[in-house]
Amino acid sequence: MSTTASQATAIDLTTLTVEQVQDGLRTGAFTAERLAQACLRQIETHNPRYNAIVFVNDKALDDARAIDRRRAAGEALGPLAGVPVVVKDPMDMVGFPTTAGWSLLHSKSGGVDLMPATDAPVVARMRAAGAVILGKTNVPVLSHTGTHADDSWAGPTRNVVLPDRVPGGSSAGTAAAVGASMAVLGLAEETGGSIQNPASAQDLVGIKPTIGLVPNAGVMPLSANRDVVGPIARCVRDAALCLDVLAGYSAEDPKTLAGVGRTPPKGYTAKLHKDALQGVRLGLYGPGWRAQPLSTEAQELYDRAARELRSLGAILVEDPFQGTGFAALRQPTTPLPNFDARGMESVPYDLHKYLERLGPDAALRSFADFAEATAAQSAFGPGGVLSYLHNLPQFKACLAAPTTPPDLSDFIALKAAYLRIVDTVFAAHRLDGLVFPQMREELPRIRTGTIQETTVGEINIAGMPAVTVPAGYYASGAPFGLLFVGQLWSEAELLAYAYAYESATQHRQRPTLG
Repeated sequence: MSTTASQATAIDLTTLTVEQVQDGLRTGAFTAERLAQACLRQIETHNPRYNAIVFVNDKALDDARAIDRRRAAGEALGPLAGVPVVVKDPMDMVGFPTTAGWSLLHSKSGGVDLMPATDAPVVARMRAAGAVILGKTNVPVLSHTGTHADDSWAGPTRNVVLPDRVPGGSSAGTAAAVGASMAVLGLAEETGGSIQNPASAQDLVGIKPTIGLVPNAGVMPLSANRDVVGPIARCVRDAALCLDVLAGYSAEDPKTLAGVGRTPPKGYTAKLHKDALQGVRLGLYGPGWRAQPLSTEAQELYDRAARELRSLGAILVEDPFQGTGFAALRQPTTPLPNFDARGMESVPYDLHKYLERLGPDAALRSFADFAEATAAQSAFGPGGVLSYLHNLPQFKACLAAPTTPPDLSDFIALKAAYLRIVDTVFAAHRLDGLVFPQMREELPRIRTGTIQETTVGEINIAGMPAVTVPAGYYASGAPFGLLFVGQLWSEAELLAYAYAYESATQHRQRPTLG
């Protein structure tokens, strides 16, 4: 990568927010081009260590210059115009292959390149908002794990806060790019922890939206019924501004029709104020939600966070799910000790529809093509990264008929059961939300274990939204994060709670980059 970034030396990328970007562009402190140059220089300097970005956009400077010309012409531009962003690899972006971290889907690693004819709606929306997309970020093979990206064709991504700890996944690269100030914002995607895990693991803010709020067409799927795109940022306001751009109906993703009328008229920043926790009733983590206790140190950090929340006016309700049967709904999928995969039965059909969308010139156009091209390391065969799906009763029929809309009656019944209990508990305790430690214990060291979260499965199956926010550190220096969880379509309120907590505590510290 060649840039003139040596000229871009006066911009402090480590503290830069969207608001500060717009202030700098408006006052002439810097241009969009100069800011992009600074970020590209940051990528040159730090990406070799953290391996966050797998493809750099060689048109980023042209895009930045176009924003500068529009601004100079007096055009009214939105808050993301000129803001440097990165995009998770499985999201289709014209000009780049969608590899999903798999060597078999990367020509330079011996596979085939899936070159999309059109951008995914979320990428198109970021372009239309004037964001400067710097590149695409690393993921594990088919985004199969929420802990790391170790098996990616591009190699592992490192945690920016503590490089000897797992970075979180599958949006590992997006979190590392934002954490290392290579970009101001990043697009992530979650099926089972893939926004909240890396955001919390790398001391960042993440929004896992309600299913149906943001379109996920043009994103290589694990489950059309659980996948959702959301932002990762260094502060709550930036994440909210990004969600304003991402949210909304798309004809390419009919389930987004459910979100019509659910977005706040004045945007997701409208409710952000420092006293937003005053009088708010929040449920606490306990065995009624999940019968898995916190580690001693996690409990101590959670207790401290509870005191902070109370000092900000929040009313905390102990284990509101006790006695409801909620915890019994969770069933980890054999042989996985901690992950409930229900809802992922549809992945053959979902992949088939995704491949159809790529366009007439795509190297693979159907699930049958996909299966043939990846037969040497079949994702669904013995030892494959998704082989556990065979233990879901309705998966075999889905795999046998990948072009037929799948029977997901088991998943639908489970989703309904989750939502009924959630609605009952919120009404009975007059809850405004839940606030949990995002993980039950501190991050494991690389290649020694998996992230032990508190909500993966439950909120992914139910489709509920959540917002992660930094909340301190373990003695080791590993980040401790809180997760605000709410009923469907409650993103604006959750962001307000997270903003009030963030404003009062200011727990996040800028990482020391190697």
